[in-house]
Parts: sequence; C-alpha cells; structure tokens
Amino acid sequence: MKINLKGKNALVGGSSKGIGRAIAEQLAASGANVTVMARSEMVLSEVVNQLTTNSGQKHQYLVVNFSNFTDFTVKIKEYFKNNSVDILINNTQGPSAGGALEKSIDDYQAAFDLLFKCAVLTTNLALSHMQKKKWGRIINVASISVREPLNYLSLSNSLRAALVTWAKSVSLDIAVDNITINNTLTGYFDTERIAQLNAQKAKKMGIPVSEVRAALEDSVPAKRIGRPEEYANLVCFLASEQASYITGTNIPIDGGLLKSF
Repeated sequence: MKINLKGKNALVGGSSKGIGRAIAEQLAASGANVTVMARSEMVLSEVVNQLTTNSGQKHQYLVVNFSNFTDFTVKIKEYFKNNSVDILINNTQGPSAGGALEKSIDDYQAAFDLLFKCAVLTTNLALSHMQKKKWGRIINVASISVREPLNYLSLSNSLRAALVTWAKSVSLDIAVDNITINNTLTGYFDTERIAQLNAQKAKKMGIPVSEVRAALEDSVPAKRIGRPEEYANLVCFLASEQASYITGTNIPIDGGLLKSF
C-alpha cells in the first residue's frame, strides 16, 4: 500500500522535534505540503529546509507558543486567513509532571489551555475548509494515560481525557462530510520529553537515569521504547484516503504496554 498525499495541506503542531517532527517528515515524504508549528523559529526553519520536496511541495513554518493561549489565538486565526488545511495534527508539548495533590487550580487551567483549548480552536478553524471540500483528516496526539492514568502525570491524564472525549463527540457531526477525527494514544517513545521525565524520576528516586530507562523498557512487552518514525507511520496512514472509514477512535501505539482492552 502506497500512501499518496500529494496536493494535501498539512498543519503539524509541536513539530520542531520528537514525534511531531517525525510526523511532519513522513507527511512530506508522502507528498503533502507541510506547515510545521512550534516556538523556535530557528529550529522550525531548519526543519522546513530538511523536509522532502520530491513532489514539488511548498513547506512553511508558523511560530506559536501553545502555552500562551491569547497569543496563540491571534497567530492561528491570522494563519487561517491565508491558508487552508486538509490534514491537522493537534500536538503540543506536555504540561509539567507531578501528582494530583501537587497541582493548583491554576496549573489545571494552564493545562486546559495547552492541551484542550488550542486543539479545539485550531480544529474549528480548519473545519470550515474541510467541510467545503468534503474531505479532511484530524489526528490528536494523546496518551495511553487517558485509559490507564500515570500518577506522576496528573495534568496530562485529566486534560487529554477531555480532548479524546470531545473528539468522539465531534466525529459524530463531521463523518457525513468525509472528515475523520482520531486520537493516537502515545506510549513510551524515544524523545526529549521521555528523557526529561526519566531524569526527574531518577533524581526523585536517587538512582541513575540508565536504571529508570531500563525499567521503562522492561515494562513494555516489546522490551523497547518506540521510535518516532514508527509513530509517524500510523499518523500518516490515518491522514490518508485509505483510512477513510476510521473515525472517532482511540488507537494505542505503545508496544503492547496497555493492559486494558
């Protein structure tokens, strides 16, 4: 099966590194015009210059700060004045780690803006074009913690759960327009985010980071941490015509880590 996204315009959040960058690279390799979106203009410029242009694509970048919803609103609305999107990847950096009793109401509000409001706003802006064309793909990068909460990621557990249930509601209204919306539930992947969380855990437990990583790998039935390009392959499929009958789903990509059905 060959995925061909030529002529499709994709907007990929959090795409300066990690999973988001891998997704942007795979979408470009499949022929899409890609807008990468994150905070660092210097890094985004480098990403754009490295994206595949074998199908004559034109790539660009958008500098935003997902942690500042007011500023994000201004910039994303301005972007959609001059751009249309066929494929939307809602992805941001994760909120700070910590247990539920460690977080204040302000922490939850900030996480709500970051993980929920940014995705809802961007989706609503993208839907206008998708509904006119009767085609669209929306993929929310979520987490396995929406099914089995991780006690050290209370903010992520809570607000990503809100995102995936919202997406299910949206799917019921947009399926008639040949627009799909799905959630990918992220397990452990070899990214800077995992490295940071491992470092925090190692410091708290007073053990080497290598021990934390080894324990993480051992907890996965596949006995390894995933590669970002493996994640990108799933997202690219969900963004394709071949996935036209898949919508409103939560798809784990975790090496078998989830114990629930």
